[in-house]
Order: sequence, then C-alpha cells, then structure tokens
Amino acid sequence: MDSVLLEWSSLILRWLHVIAAMAWIGTSFYFIALDAGLQRRPALPEGVAGEAWQVHGGGFYRMWKYTVAPPELPEKLTWFMWEAYTTWISGFLLMLAYYYWNAELLLVDPAVLDLSAAVAIGTSIAVLVVGYLSYETLCRSPLGRSDLRLAAVGSLLIVLVAWLLSQIFSGRAAVFHLGALLGTIMAANVGHVIIPNQRKVVAALIAGRDPDPVLGRQAKQRSLHNNYLTLPVVFFMIANHYPLVFATGRVWLVAALVLLAGFSVRHFFNARHRGERGSWWSWATAALAMAALAWLTLPQAAARNDAPADADLSALAREIVETRCSMCHSAEPVWEGIVVPPRGVRFDDPRLLRLQAQRIALQAVWTRAMPPANVTGMTEQERALLGRWAAGEIGR
Repeated sequence: MDSVLLEWSSLILRWLHVIAAMAWIGTSFYFIALDAGLQRRPALPEGVAGEAWQVHGGGFYRMWKYTVAPPELPEKLTWFMWEAYTTWISGFLLMLAYYYWNAELLLVDPAVLDLSAAVAIGTSIAVLVVGYLSYETLCRSPLGRSDLRLAAVGSLLIVLVAWLLSQIFSGRAAVFHLGALLGTIMAANVGHVIIPNQRKVVAALIAGRDPDPVLGRQAKQRSLHNNYLTLPVVFFMIANHYPLVFATGRVWLVAALVLLAGFSVRHFFNARHRGERGSWWSWATAALAMAALAWLTLPQAAARNDAPADADLSALAREIVETRCSMCHSAEPVWEGIVVPPRGVRFDDPRLLRLQAQRIALQAVWTRAMPPANVTGMTEQERALLGRWAAGEIGR
C-alpha cells in the first residue's frame, strides 16, 4: 500500500510541477519579450520608459513600463511569484519521493562513489545550498557589474559543477541535480531578489519616497538570468529519462553543449523582440551544439564475450535478463518498493523479450544505464552477449 501511495504522490507532484513550470516559463518569456519590445514615443508621460501595443483574443492591449515606478499605485497590483515557488516546492518534493526514497538505486552508484544513502542525501542538499550561495556571491561581486563577464564565468562554473556531480552521483542523478541546482537558483532569484526588491519599491512609494533605481536594475538582471537558464533547466530535468544523455560518462560536456544551445536559442528570440534581424546565426550554433551532443552519445562498441559462436544466444539472453532484470521488469516485481514494472516494460515472457531487443540494447549495452547503479551485478561479458543477441533480433 505504501508503494501505491508513493506512486500516486509522484504522479500528482509531477503533474503539479509541470503545470507550475509552464506558468512560470510563460510569464518569464512574456515579460522579457514585453520589456525588449517597448518603444519610446514623444507623447508618453514623464517617467514612462516605453510602451507596447499588443493584440490577443480579439482585444487590444496597451502596456506602459515606468522607468522606476509610477507616481501612485492602483488599488490592485498583480504579483508574479507563486508560479516560481510552486515549481520549486513541487520539484523538491519530487526529489524526496523519487531520488531520496530510492537513494541506493537512483542516487548512489558504487562504481562512481560508494556512499551511504544518508550521506548521498546530505550531499545532494548541500549541492543545492552551496551552489546557490556561490551564485549569489558571484552576482554581488564586482564581476556582477558586467552581464557578459558574469555569464561567461557562470557558464564555466556550471560546467565545473556538472563534472563534480558526475564524480559523486550516478549519471542519472548528476544530470537531474544539475537541473535542480539551476532551478533552485532561478526560484531563489524570484524569492530573494526580484520580489523583495519590488516590495521595497512599493514601500517607498507608499511612504512618499523616490524608489532606489538600483533595485529595479538588480531585479531585471536576475530576471534575465532566469530567462536564459530556462531552456537548459528544462533539458536537464527531462534528460534523466534518456540514458543516451546521462550514461555517457561525460556529463560536463553534455552540460556545456546544452548551455550553448539553450543560450543561443534564447538570444535569438530576445534579439528579435528588440527588433534586431541579424541573429539567425544563433540557430546554426544551437544546431551544431545538439549535433555534437548526438554524436557524443552514439552507442559504443560492446566488449568481446566468451560465448561460443554456436551458442543459443536466445537462451543465454533470457537467462541474463531473468537473473539481472526480471526482479523489476515482470508482471509481479519482487524488488522492494516497486509494485509495477517500470514504464510497463516486462521481460517475463519470451515474446515480450524479443520485442524489447532494441530497448535492451540501448539501456544495458550501449549506455549501461540499466540495471540502475548495476545493483544486480551485470558483467561486461553479459552486456556484450546481450548486444550480440539484440543485434540479431533487430536485424530480423
């Protein structure tokens, strides 16, 4: 019963997480586009930085942005923050339900670093805290005065963190934690800088004082960081479902290429919103980065095995799968905490086993992502034999 409740909790949290993230990303993209598209006109009131006219749903909208703040506030002021908070909270609860609950299986890889579940979980939390504090220190240092230099140094540090994560956790957990760290930074930007600065501006207006323009510049800088980090974060959060990404053993290089692609795409759209027309190179850069990523994750040749040339590969493959995989991938899993076969994949029927030949080759031979953390001790010879068998089945 506990496992069933955990499964439903995971599904509902994931649903909430995706919905909240969609709302957060949508507002982030919209306001960055709105800010970039503002135009200054002679007839605008003093203190208005620019305006934008938009049409949607059959209606026309006229938006003004004040240089610092309006002379007076309306009775109702809409705040955009709960999307960010809900995304982070639901994401952290998902980490608890998925990675922390199954730390020995999904967080720890003895072949990388043999940690206890408690130490791995503590390290995971420390990564989020120390990572954010390091980012905050960097932004508040003299380096933070230059957006370009800050972006360059920050990107290098993200790649370094990706390498460090790959030396601590399993490949799947390393990629996931990279996304979780960047998501934490983005949510903290909202909760620790953007919203507090906006509240200070509102308080100054209510008190009859002129708001400090530095507050607005700081908030805008963090909003821009969130805007550029969004696409890489989404990639890292879904990549933990794709072993060709996380099981390459080169998470740092994956991170560098994804950052390059994501930043390039966002640069294109931000430039277009500003009215610039010469940023098509961004798509070429993103395409080359993703092509390099695909090449990087091409299946590697399997190791040689000692099976005789005339061996019954089908029988040997069934034996390996029954020994190493079927405790989870069967109609009635016997692995503790698993009540249904992951992703509905079953190997307890020879016909089903043949139909899954390509998936077995991907997960167990090409990427070695399965079994997770190799908890059942699949050998290199067994993987190679599965590769020979799968090649025969796929070629039929």
